[in-house]
Amino acid sequence: MITPVTETPQVREAGATARALRATRRRRAVRALTATTGLTAVVIGLFVLTMMVGSFRLTAQEVVTSVLHLADNPSVDFVVRGLRLPTALSALTVGLALGSSGTVFQQLLRNPLASPDFVGITAGASLAAVTGIVLFQVGGLAVCLLALGGAIAAALLMYVLAWRDGVSGYRFILIGIGVAVFFEGITGYMLTRAELFEARQAMHWLTGSVGQASDAELKLLSAALVVLLPLAVLLSRRLRVLELGDDSARALGARVERTRALLLGTAVLLVALAVAVAGPIVFVALVAGPIANRLLGPATGGIAAAALVGAALLLSADLIAVHLLPTPLPTGVVTGAVGAPYLLWLLATTNRQGAGG
Repeated sequence: MITPVTETPQVREAGATARALRATRRRRAVRALTATTGLTAVVIGLFVLTMMVGSFRLTAQEVVTSVLHLADNPSVDFVVRGLRLPTALSALTVGLALGSSGTVFQQLLRNPLASPDFVGITAGASLAAVTGIVLFQVGGLAVCLLALGGAIAAALLMYVLAWRDGVSGYRFILIGIGVAVFFEGITGYMLTRAELFEARQAMHWLTGSVGQASDAELKLLSAALVVLLPLAVLLSRRLRVLELGDDSARALGARVERTRALLLGTAVLLVALAVAVAGPIVFVALVAGPIANRLLGPATGGIAAAALVGAALLLSADLIAVHLLPTPLPTGVVTGAVGAPYLLWLLATTNRQGAGG
């Protein structure tokens, strides 16, 4: 005779907890999928809209058929592929790079103010680019490569200076701010020694604009995104482990410093390439992650969602800068005007909550 198994209260409680956890995971997955799908649709819409508006207006069908080579219309193809597609593609790729790198920095350093704009990486790229423009009168791809090298060199310098048996997020941010101020001072000095033409060229680059990228620079950034953005998404699971703290991460078997270096390297390459292509477009990396987290709800920390938010922000800023203002302006002017009030609000709320450090 088989004795029936009696279900104890502890077993029932464990089963209820497991079911609740599975339900929570399903809700988070659905929320993340819905938000990411919606953001993808918004980015595609803005990407097409960017190529529709202008002195020669086009329909969405004309833009799509021209981009996909589905029709042969020389006048439309010239406007879309020759004039508008490079700018739209630059805004899309730079926005994806800035949004993804910004949220990696914020999560890895556990600080909402930990944006590449403030921790010296952008300043390093700016110093190298201005030095090339002022001292060596270079332009185009050479400025791009100098900015890329400057950003990487600045990141390596900060990593070495911040190393004390590991890298602390708080120490990295403080050293990054100091390095940024130092580099910005040298950049200002370089501008005072420049001739008028080189100074104007350098100031235009420092403002940041998605319309200044060449085909070679766009190809470089697009190829890098194909590799680095999926890598950042794959590393997001390790990033969540690091957010628990170094001791907890080690207890879970994570190689803390190796993982942190890999994540930082990926984020640095993304932002360095973005700045090299479009100049230092401020605040996109800072705000993309928090906006994505608001949309994701409990499923916070999505790198793909933050990248899409960055692309949407930069495409919108370019539309405003070129088509909605009385005089066309560089994209960085619009992002700065919108981002500065957000930074003030973030500083005030962070101070009240005692967070951020």
